[in-house]
Amino acid sequence: MTNNITKKIVENAIVAAIYFVLTIALGNFAYMDIQFRVSEVLVLLCFWRPDFIIGVTVGTFLANIPSPLGLYDMLFGTGATLLAALLCAYASPKLAVATLWPTIVNAFVVGAELYFAFGFENVTEFFVTAGYVAIGEFAVMIVGYILWILLSKNKGFMEVLAPERHLAARW
Repeated sequence: MTNNITKKIVENAIVAAIYFVLTIALGNFAYMDIQFRVSEVLVLLCFWRPDFIIGVTVGTFLANIPSPLGLYDMLFGTGATLLAALLCAYASPKLAVATLWPTIVNAFVVGAELYFAFGFENVTEFFVTAGYVAIGEFAVMIVGYILWILLSKNKGFMEVLAPERHLAARW
């Protein structure tokens, strides 16, 4: 029992570290309204392994510490990823559905975060900002979807991933 808990802690630490490194390495593209946060593909891991919600959330929080929006991003950006990861894990019968949650949640939560952080005054600015966030997130999710489909066909990868859910999921 203890070995299994230790293993899950280590796996989540690895996921958090990968999320953090990918975000920081591509920092100019990972923050603000037009963002292509490549590390968000890791949210789709939660489709197969809900325990990775912890690693993805911790990784997001750590990656948001140096964000230009500081505390706003640490709270709302991390909260958006947590909610998207929960929806990927528990409200997604198919991987294609799982790719929609990060797009929708980030568009509205991060869109609102940017709206308030920048002091925008009309609702049109909110929808424009939310749209930019959605476009960037959806582009990353499309790449992630293709990546996870290809990886899920690799028996060795799936053995290492050790999925707990959606073993026979259709795409």
